[in-house]
Amino acid sequence: MTPDLIYDQMVAAGVARKLIFSWLGNPGVGGLHAIRRRTEAAELARSGEPPLQLEEYSHFGMVARYTAGAARLPFFPLRSYFETDLPKANPLIREIASPYGDGPVYAVPPLRPDVTIVHAQRADADGNTQVWGLLGCQKEAAFAAERVIVAVEELVDEAVIRADPNRTIIPGLIVDAVVVEPWGAHPSYAQGAYDRDNRFYLDWDPISRDAAATEAWLREWVFDLDGRPAYVEKLGPERVASLRPGSAPSGEVDYGVYG
Repeated sequence: MTPDLIYDQMVAAGVARKLIFSWLGNPGVGGLHAIRRRTEAAELARSGEPPLQLEEYSHFGMVARYTAGAARLPFFPLRSYFETDLPKANPLIREIASPYGDGPVYAVPPLRPDVTIVHAQRADADGNTQVWGLLGCQKEAAFAAERVIVAVEELVDEAVIRADPNRTIIPGLIVDAVVVEPWGAHPSYAQGAYDRDNRFYLDWDPISRDAAATEAWLREWVFDLDGRPAYVEKLGPERVASLRPGSAPSGEVDYGVYG
């Protein structure tokens, strides 16, 4: 699942008091309405809920924070905040003088999560985790964290990992737990396992606009799951089949014999 919808559902469920983020939105559809209800003054006055604390960066700013955290740097400098309003909205984005005399830059603090959870295509029992497709900054987020949990579509033998070492972006030595959770990225995609479920994003928009409908959805899909069908079973076989990707092999690489 894309982080944006996870954020919206966590806020709706009442389990988040602060959101540290870059751009937010329901991709291709519009806003995230559970979050809007916790941030807009009129909605807060109507509901009586406490406001959601927000700490906003650009996408590059968040990548820079993870990179600094992974490298144990005190901050990360970047130029992309000039002529934007983000430094006014977030006092942690600070203008500093370059130590090399080439003018001012902005600095963002390192991000060192207590726990990073990464969903990937496969890992072995030791946590050596392989990913293909859009990598984002999953490696940096893992190295920055105190603890790392990888959720994977498939648990494979160590020999499979060793046969294609360049796909290993998270080494087992930093992984604390491996969870086998097929369809763990739905409604987003896991390349080679299933495609993006655009219907889900469209369906979520009217649900999230109404607080009562959102609560009912959470009860059906998140809370009180004892004795109910599993998540993928509830999607139904036709929908699952429609998301299965076609074959697009990348070709083979002969790495030769090592050692």
